[in-house]
Amino acid sequence: MPPLLIIDETERFLDQVGIGSGPIRWDRIGDGHSNINYLLQRSGHNVVLRRGPRPPYPASAHNMVREARLLQALHAKGVPVPRVIAICEDDAVLGVPFYLMEFLDGIVLTDELPCWAHDPTSRRAVVQSAMDELASLHALDVSATALAQFGKTSGYLERQVALFHTLWGRITRRELPEFAEVGGWLDRHRPVSQRLSIVHGDYRLGNLMYYRAAPARACGILDWEMATLGDPLADLGYFAATYSADDRPPTVMDLTPVTCEPGFPTRAELVEYYASRSALDVSHLAWYEAFAYWKSAVFCEEIFTRWLVEKRPGDLFGPQLRAGVPDLIAAARSAIDRSR
Repeated sequence: MPPLLIIDETERFLDQVGIGSGPIRWDRIGDGHSNINYLLQRSGHNVVLRRGPRPPYPASAHNMVREARLLQALHAKGVPVPRVIAICEDDAVLGVPFYLMEFLDGIVLTDELPCWAHDPTSRRAVVQSAMDELASLHALDVSATALAQFGKTSGYLERQVALFHTLWGRITRRELPEFAEVGGWLDRHRPVSQRLSIVHGDYRLGNLMYYRAAPARACGILDWEMATLGDPLADLGYFAATYSADDRPPTVMDLTPVTCEPGFPTRAELVEYYASRSALDVSHLAWYEAFAYWKSAVFCEEIFTRWLVEKRPGDLFGPQLRAGVPDLIAAARSAIDRSR
């Protein structure tokens, strides 16, 4: 397998863009199962290198150059995202394009909580901060700005359902007819989008970084690969679907189990809080939750297939998806039942 990080080439690139001197120290960071992040330390400089997995993969996936350009546009609008330092479009360096961004010294809340988040008020603030940032993101004017280039102005939900249906056929190696059945229902019952916004596409607690000290405030929103222009409720439905709580059976997308602890808002409460900040009608959110589970099944099936054909050696997440993907499709069916 080709290496994910080539030290000599990386050091040469850092020389070219003027980041420190001498040898680098590196650590793989983050909990992503798709794109890869490395913390690079060099003569007092800390930067993060972000790249895609080893090819091949679908042409629309893992576009690091597009993601970096979007981060630059969002940073200019005051969205809390890491500052992009340099972009490398030359495949000859690491085999794929990549970019460098500033290192944010914050915390990501997954299975442990900081000392300041052990009372109900602080725990509510964690989720409310996430909803505040999401509502602010969706309120951005995307017309006649640098953000307008990152998507089409109409047809988002129709294209998304068609895209993930097509991707499933390309990546799966097994028969799961329930996937097509759920996709057909989603296509027939598409809601009417209420506004056009930047949609993150993977907005969950694990992609937010918080300041280390109270009060709970997000200092960075991470992982923008799936971002585009579209229906803002797709983000809210995805957050609700991937939010860990005791009112539904867990799925492999429950990657932040800390929110199962007492004092955290329920799904209904976080949705109500978002609605109070955005004025959007959230009464049909169950459709968006079903869509979130369904598209997550595609993400996870791609990982499972890559593990199956031995393109993810040593991976412990891939084997879980043999049952995890059917469970996601079942969760989508449950959301459909709630929508009726």
